[in-house]
Amino acid sequence: MFLTKECDYAMRIVRALADMEMKSVKSVCIVEHIPHPFAYKILKKLEHAGIVRSLRGSAGGYQLVKTTDHINLLDIVSAVDDHLLLNECLQPGYVCENNTHGKLCNVHIELNRLQELIENALSEKPMSELL
Repeated sequence: MFLTKECDYAMRIVRALADMEMKSVKSVCIVEHIPHPFAYKILKKLEHAGIVRSLRGSAGGYQLVKTTDHINLLDIVSAVDDHLLLNECLQPGYVCENNTHGKLCNVHIELNRLQELIENALSEKPMSELL
């Protein structure tokens, strides 16, 4: 499991918008070195997740909906990646042939523990502490 380039770009977009000002996609892309096509796609996901809002028109652009004190890495990662999972067996509804008699295998149990640690670490600090 790796954080995708899309997650990296999303974090950088949030960083670029941290001052709560309305900014054009072009200005965000220039400051954060993000290709335009990726930025539009990511901003749509961030908007859908309630992290940014958009305004159309000549004075339009994107801005954060809430301050970076109220946004953490897990919020951003969850907005752009459907599943941040260590292993496919952690997906809801996954049927593992190694689980027997209704008991999860020890590997699944350990991966689940590690998954929780990762999610907790990503949610631990607000983005404001990472700027």
